[in-house]
Amino acid sequence: MAEGELELRAGDARMVVNTATGRVARFAVGGLDILRTGPRFGSFPMAPWCGRMREGVLAWNGRTYQLPRNAEPHAIHGTVRDRPWRVVDSGGTEAVVARELTEPWPFAGRVTQSFRLGVDSATFRMSVESAAEPFPAQVGWHPWFRRTLAADGKAVELRFTPAWQEQRGPDYLPDGNRIAPLPGPWDDCFAMPDGVDVTLTWPETLELTVTSPLSWVVVYDLPPETACVEPQSGPPNGLNTEPRPVTPEQPLVAEMSWRWRTLD
Repeated sequence: MAEGELELRAGDARMVVNTATGRVARFAVGGLDILRTGPRFGSFPMAPWCGRMREGVLAWNGRTYQLPRNAEPHAIHGTVRDRPWRVVDSGGTEAVVARELTEPWPFAGRVTQSFRLGVDSATFRMSVESAAEPFPAQVGWHPWFRRTLAADGKAVELRFTPAWQEQRGPDYLPDGNRIAPLPGPWDDCFAMPDGVDVTLTWPETLELTVTSPLSWVVVYDLPPETACVEPQSGPPNGLNTEPRPVTPEQPLVAEMSWRWRTLD
């Protein structure tokens, strides 16, 4: 293994966690990589917010804070996805990593991720806790699943039944209207009040189901090489529209699971 990587193995499943970025750099089943690899890809954590924040402005407790507009004109995907993480625990089929929340995020706190790999499932857990004053937070995961698993393979098919779709405005943020789910392709946020449940099927190869007690999922399948299924604790710009405060006594804790089976 390369320096800064943690490898988990269970049966024919393999997960590689890159501690320099907090990403799952590789995830393979039966020798097939199901995530697109590369510096921008894998599966990365979104915290302390998910998706786009309008114009990078956070309004909280009577004050406003300007965050870097790294997806002009917005701020996107939090502040922890490309920064080094400290290894808390690692061995065999489990790992735990953590990092402090620092500038440009204006509040002191900590994000912790844990990973557990089984022979036919994987569990991901993330928490955000405040070190002092309350602040709003979201968590989520952004996996870049490969569109095909082999050069001559069939494209992945997505199956899910959301309660509604957040109508997307011209700035790619929800405009406040709830609409019946539209056919893809998508770069859209969907509500699943009973929990996220999305199945990806690579015909004749593999079926993988993404589940989470969280009630929001963004599906992004515009790129021809990938399809993203992103469970998250709130909608885009949700720190301003649906803030969920965290405190030292009440952290935000979320979980996501992947379960797979091979197809003959």
